[in-house]
Amino acid sequence: MLPVCLSCCMQWFLIGISAGVLLTIPLAGLFARRWAQRARGLEQRARAAEHLADLGMMTSGLAHEIKNPLSTIGLNVQLIREDLQQLSSDGDPAREDHIQKVDRRFDTLLNETSRVRQILDDFLRFAGRVRLQRVDTDVNALASELIDFFAPQAEEAHVHLRSQLSASPATICADPALLKQAILNLMINACQAMVAARTAGQPSGGNDELIVKAERGKSLGRDEIRLHVIDTGPGIEPKLVDQIFTPYFSTKQGGTGLGLSTAKRIVEEHGGTIGVHSDAGRGTDICISLPVDPPMPQSAD
Repeated sequence: MLPVCLSCCMQWFLIGISAGVLLTIPLAGLFARRWAQRARGLEQRARAAEHLADLGMMTSGLAHEIKNPLSTIGLNVQLIREDLQQLSSDGDPAREDHIQKVDRRFDTLLNETSRVRQILDDFLRFAGRVRLQRVDTDVNALASELIDFFAPQAEEAHVHLRSQLSASPATICADPALLKQAILNLMINACQAMVAARTAGQPSGGNDELIVKAERGKSLGRDEIRLHVIDTGPGIEPKLVDQIFTPYFSTKQGGTGLGLSTAKRIVEEHGGTIGVHSDAGRGTDICISLPVDPPMPQSAD
């Protein structure tokens, strides 16, 4: 009886092994195909990233090459204009009128040259690699410095500028120069929006007020510092809110569309986020949230 039982057990054991092998083969094939697909996807992304890096270097180089002759053009236009102004009209009204027309054309040419140069400068700042020089930064002091710096421009635009600083210490590890640039871009954009709304008679908050506010907060269990740039301008249409940080998107005539996207990039390099709350006809609050303890930078392989 015992040999029969052992024989049955061996048969079932062999059947189990065979079944396991038969099931393992297709599963192994499935896992192998998925791994191969993932490897191909990673390879494609690596190639795409390398292509984008090459493209970025090429476009930055092209922008620099354009700036060089542009500077020469601007300088020569200015010299020719100065020579033109020294020409004697000999009391001839027709000649004087002609000189003034040519002078106005030089004005236009210089303005357009400056505008193209500004576009190139904005592009190079946006396309360039962001290298953070982190130091302990007092956000209250940084906001106060920005208020003092921007006060003359706000006064000229008839915008009331004020700050609301954090009652408790607000220190983070950040690059103060880049952080100032990001906040200043937001302040300039807000000021221009209020002036444009006032000129066009658009509905707005009505006070022409620009507020820079600093406060402490928590998000997902982490301490963070929040910097608000609040205006009482025309607000942003809901359908446009998701587009305002897109490079080259602008609702302003003559705007480059890189100010807000540059601000967003700087904030994200700090491990932070930037969000928008806007009421059409009342104003906009753009909030920068920065971690008190920033993530450690990943070391390059």
